[in-house]
Amino acid sequence: MEKLEKLYEGKAKKLYATDDPDVLWVEYMNQATAGNGAKKAQIEGKGSLNNHITTVIFNLLKARGVKSHFIKRLSDTDQLVRTMHMYPLEIIMRNTAAGSFAKRYGVKEGTGLKRPVLEFCVKSDELGDPFINNDGIIALNLASDKELDEISRQARAVNKALSDIFSSIAVQLVDFKIEEGRTPDGEILLADEITPDTCRLWDLKDASGKIEHLDKDLFRRDLGNIIPAYEEIYDRLKTLAHAEGVATE
Repeated sequence: MEKLEKLYEGKAKKLYATDDPDVLWVEYMNQATAGNGAKKAQIEGKGSLNNHITTVIFNLLKARGVKSHFIKRLSDTDQLVRTMHMYPLEIIMRNTAAGSFAKRYGVKEGTGLKRPVLEFCVKSDELGDPFINNDGIIALNLASDKELDEISRQARAVNKALSDIFSSIAVQLVDFKIEEGRTPDGEILLADEITPDTCRLWDLKDASGKIEHLDKDLFRRDLGNIIPAYEEIYDRLKTLAHAEGVATE
């Protein structure tokens, strides 16, 4: 597989064409950002860790019946994925009140929710990723009614599977955001990445009652170095994958 011209560069990844129009080449970067890019830093090893972590998670999800655009990992920082038409949406699932949700509703962070909450935001740094409801998505033609139903179904299925994965490694899946896309033949699939950059993860091994972050909140809130936390997540996921006979590449 040959890497060709760069198609896109985001905050955490670069995307390249390949000699196969149905396959894209993803390169994970060491850049960390917060506040829609207002805060930035280069953190050595972050790209490699996120590439390895998302590889294991996509394989664990596949073993649980959740399909994605992921094909295979190529190197420490590179992987191949299926070519997708991406929906311009951030799809957020919340199991526990935290972050902007807790602030928005004046709820103490860590409060359990009676049921998981599915939210959508328009993916736009320029607009600040504004919240949008189902009617707005359909009215603006960001997705059809049928597509939105399938996106929502998949988001809840991902939440159920991810919750099982993380609870198996003594981690609380507080919330996460994903993206979805459509293949040239019309199949809607989970896409982008699932890493501690995109999930809020709390360590359940700490018995003190204090929230121990294993995610990007360490960077976002100036709480400490993210690398040891990301390494801990990767080590636990690898152990689970080996126990389940799931590939880590």
